[in-house]
Amino acid sequence: MPKLIRLYITQVLIGFGIAAAFVAMLLYFNVANLWHLVSHSDAGLLAVGILWFANGIVFAGVQFAIAVMRMKDDDAGNGGGRRDPIRVDMTRMVPVRQEAPAKTDLMRRH
Repeated sequence: MPKLIRLYITQVLIGFGIAAAFVAMLLYFNVANLWHLVSHSDAGLLAVGILWFANGIVFAGVQFAIAVMRMKDDDAGNGGGRRDPIRVDMTRMVPVRQEAPAKTDLMRRH
C-alpha cells in the first residue's frame, strides 16, 4: 500500500477516534441536556451515530491536514532565491499620467 494512502487511513481512524471521545464527553457532561434527549427518544441511537459520523468527518479532515502540514521537505538546497535588497534609482523614475474618460463618455456607455 502506498505511504500516502496508509497515512490517510491512519489519520482518518485517529480523527474518528477523537470524534468518538468528543461525542462521549458531550453525552457524559450532558451538554445542552443531550443525554436526556438521546436516552428518552426512540431515535436517540441514530442521533448519536449521526453526531459521531459528522464530527468524525470534521476531525478526520483536520487530523489529516495537520499531518500533511507537519511533513517536512528534505530539499538539499539553501532555501533558494536572492536575499540581497534590490536597489532602486529614484532619479530615473518618471511619473506616468493616465487620462480619465470624460463623464459624458461614461453616461453614453450605460
